[in-house]
Amino acid sequence: MTALETMGKNAKLAARVLATAGAKKDKALLAMADALEAGEAEILAANQEDLNAARAAGMSDSLLDRLALNHARIQGMAQGVRAVAAQNDPVGTVVGGSVRPNGLKIEQVCVPLGVIGIIYEARPNVTADAAALCLKAGNAVILRGGKEAFRSNQAVAQAMRSALEQVGLPKDCVQLVQDTSRSSAVEMMQLTEYLDVLIPRGGKGLIQSVVQNSRVPVIETGAGNCHVFVDESADLEMAAEIIFNAKTSRPSVCNAIETILVHKKIAERALPVIKARLDEKHVELRGCERTCAILGDSVLPATEEDWATEYLDYVLAVKVVDSLEEAMEHIARYSSGHSEAIVTESYRNAQRFTQEVDSAAVYVNASTRFTDGGEFGLGAEIGISTQKLHARGPMGVNELTSTKFIVTGSGQIR
Repeated sequence: MTALETMGKNAKLAARVLATAGAKKDKALLAMADALEAGEAEILAANQEDLNAARAAGMSDSLLDRLALNHARIQGMAQGVRAVAAQNDPVGTVVGGSVRPNGLKIEQVCVPLGVIGIIYEARPNVTADAAALCLKAGNAVILRGGKEAFRSNQAVAQAMRSALEQVGLPKDCVQLVQDTSRSSAVEMMQLTEYLDVLIPRGGKGLIQSVVQNSRVPVIETGAGNCHVFVDESADLEMAAEIIFNAKTSRPSVCNAIETILVHKKIAERALPVIKARLDEKHVELRGCERTCAILGDSVLPATEEDWATEYLDYVLAVKVVDSLEEAMEHIARYSSGHSEAIVTESYRNAQRFTQEVDSAAVYVNASTRFTDGGEFGLGAEIGISTQKLHARGPMGVNELTSTKFIVTGSGQIR
């Protein structure tokens, strides 16, 4: 039996305990949050080792930001775990039912998925978020992070496993794969005997590799090629502020925008205002011919590839469009289905945009950076699902459950 198979076997046993753990799960989550705060020094020391190794390997600044932890981020992780504990427990919730003409009572009840595998990259906060959400929904979890964050993930997972033991739950409710080579990811994709579902969280390459090669059912979380469309009726100051926030507040995350579309009737006034705001963070712009004509040599000519690129950096593609229809056509062609926004004072255009744009989250006059489990009131998230089966958008506790039918009779036969 391989190391991963052993982890899978232990996770199956732990999941059986968790399925009926009830309020003990919340006790464990609160203990986990306390353990993260108490272990801050150890977690930060491990993270510093990861950061040193990543810098030596030439990791970009935006990816270093994804990897980095500090006091505020650890506090945020702990608060996220507490927020998950405060959520209603979905397990056992009756979501539907009826009494049939023959007297059978049928109830559709929420149940845990079982054992969840998560393959993710260089964000150690995912370790805490994923463990907390899976636990709350009654699932055991096997976490396989990237090599860049291995020491950080180890420290976070160890703190949470110790907390589980303190409250009398199996520590193997949360397990971290120790092998960060490609072979461990490949083996997880084939672990059908033990994993009920596999969730990839990271860049486009990782996600597509899992979707294309996994024999375990996959919930696809998506890369974020997100857009803001500045309509002809938009408030220019609002548009500039939304774009500035959506691009620069944290460009390395999936809900940051990668392209802005500007209506031709407002472009000559809007683009200089938007560029002036983006210049504060030295954002590189890559524009269409009309954008370059308006803004001059400070903008690089955009290529076809730019419209489809998730930069995850201080780079933004810009296109002037003739109409709302053209903006929506561009989004339909290039979007990854994550988050899109319109800035407009037109109720009609806002309604059309929200009805016709087919993405997991669609905004009117707000930044796409709100596409986040915590911001949506879910406590935390396991990822942003861009598929349409089972879950879509930020995946919280409810999205980590399935259902079963409980049928009660009094001797009925068919």
